[in-house]
Amino acid sequence: MQRSFRLFSFINSNRDKVCEILNKPYSGHKAAPTVSKKPVDPRRIFKVYRFGGIASKEKPQVMNYDLDISTCGRMVLDALIKLKDMDPTLVFRRSCREGICGSCAINLQGSNCLACITAIPPDKTINIYPIPHMYVIRDLVVDMTHFFEVYNNLRPYLVRRDAGPLGKFQYAQSIQDNAKLVGLYECVLCACCSTACPSYWWNGRRFYGPASLLHAYRWIVDSRDEDTEQRLFELRDDFRAFRCHTILNCTLACPKGLHPGFVIAKLKRLIAGLDKKPPPEIDTMKFSSSGS
Repeated sequence: MQRSFRLFSFINSNRDKVCEILNKPYSGHKAAPTVSKKPVDPRRIFKVYRFGGIASKEKPQVMNYDLDISTCGRMVLDALIKLKDMDPTLVFRRSCREGICGSCAINLQGSNCLACITAIPPDKTINIYPIPHMYVIRDLVVDMTHFFEVYNNLRPYLVRRDAGPLGKFQYAQSIQDNAKLVGLYECVLCACCSTACPSYWWNGRRFYGPASLLHAYRWIVDSRDEDTEQRLFELRDDFRAFRCHTILNCTLACPKGLHPGFVIAKLKRLIAGLDKKPPPEIDTMKFSSSGS
């Protein structure tokens, strides 16, 4: 049985009045009423996690810094740089200041983010910690060794059976095949998603984590790669990919607006054999001397 949905319903007595309002000529924007804004106190209390490392034998602590944010830029990284001017012993990672390198990942007010593209919160007290469930080297710097070892195990490069001399020609790819990589190659490996994932907390040594699995899918679906079967075989494990329980903390934490949870769901279907990688739309060797 079909249901009828009415978007608008007008009472007969009000229909003429509504039409009269709609037919009036546009007379421009009305002047907004002036509202006196209360001055905002630019001073903030930054509570920053401090730890000298295992070799120092000192206990972790939270140190308070009183900072006038009107003396620095708008982003959290600007505030951290200002705090380092106040206390040169403060240690954190930074590089590009453009949200590209992924170096300045921190935990701000309980959520992972990139300090360089995150505005200073309006809260009076601002808590800054290293990204969670990682070994802390010093202050806000964590050990990324295991994270990048997993990433390197994926062989994050094109594997070709007919590989010729490097740099002699390019591998062709259609616009449609290239569009499949959108939402994948933008990942900057900041580990915000992986360190926000409870499955990665519980099984970090065997579960690859959202960031690595997103890159695994990126190379598997690339039409120029010819190592699909081996890549899927290496992921056919109870822990490496299937420990993802679709909690979707990764999607909420990603500072680049990507959707690792959705990508992992598609990757699981490829691993289980429910989906197949489609063949390339054009000959990948089109621009080589042996191509057509």
